[in-house]
Amino acid sequence: MDDRVHFHMADVRHKRVTARRAVAVGELSAGASAFALIVERRLPKGDAMTMAEIAGLQGAKNASQLMPLCHPLPLEYIDVRCEPVAERHAIRVYCEVATFARTGVEMEALAGASAALLTLYDLTKPVEPALSFGGVRLLFKEGGKKGLWLHPEGMSEAEHAHYKPRTVARLDAVKAAVITLSDRASRGDYADTAGPLLVKRLRDLGADVGDAEILADEPEPLAAHLRQKASEGVPLILCTGGTGLGPRDRTPEALAMVADRRVDGLGELFRYESSQHTSMAWLSRADAALIGTTLVIALPGSAKAVAQGMDILAPILAHALNVAAGGGHA
Repeated sequence: MDDRVHFHMADVRHKRVTARRAVAVGELSAGASAFALIVERRLPKGDAMTMAEIAGLQGAKNASQLMPLCHPLPLEYIDVRCEPVAERHAIRVYCEVATFARTGVEMEALAGASAALLTLYDLTKPVEPALSFGGVRLLFKEGGKKGLWLHPEGMSEAEHAHYKPRTVARLDAVKAAVITLSDRASRGDYADTAGPLLVKRLRDLGADVGDAEILADEPEPLAAHLRQKASEGVPLILCTGGTGLGPRDRTPEALAMVADRRVDGLGELFRYESSQHTSMAWLSRADAALIGTTLVIALPGSAKAVAQGMDILAPILAHALNVAAGGGHA
């Protein structure tokens, strides 16, 4: 078979279900006289903006019917707004779509905005055939492992205030440490990749973190090292490795030696969310504890598991550190 005629939907079976949101925008240019009739709701066919908002809802819900490779999604929220822009004699259309899914809702938002614009065109053309619409684009999308994406053309202050795009809370200037637990890496048998990845992800969030330290899989030295870091006032320590079922996997035991309080929910969260990638996640002994106000999180030793772990934990790290330090819940 010729590969050029083979189509398939993207395989999202191994992605995590996350909160997804997208907002699309576009404009109808109506001209002065037609604009007045739209805004005053005096068009011959009726109230164009109200009908366009209804059409936008239908467009978003039927995106997968219009685009063959678009995943059908159970949408949990749709909001369509038509905003008059008097200085351009234009109607600006917004379509916001949200759900929990393995794939994003960009196409649903774009379909909703497009359907609303087409309906505005249809109801306005009897009084003004020289209409045009365009500029249909995403304002932003949220969710998945990439988090928040903003269109390079940006957003107005009013759009920011209305939609409040949500980004991962940063860890600017927060001191952190990364420790890799591995007998082989400590002997130099192979290069550690998980530790440097954790360091990069923390630095991307603004944390003040040095290079990853490598220790052998021995609980007592790790426990002593954790106590030392906590005594130095380091508020966040991320460990990678030693959380499996192997005889030398003893990182949770090291945490138990020094923990003032356990934070069981973080390990449970990691296992549950990771199980959407692989059922082997349930074998992980990922763990977390507080040493005083220092939060220690132990993740598995592979770079893939570390990347997934940071995707899962990054959205709540800043809040967790704030509460551990005595701050209140937002």
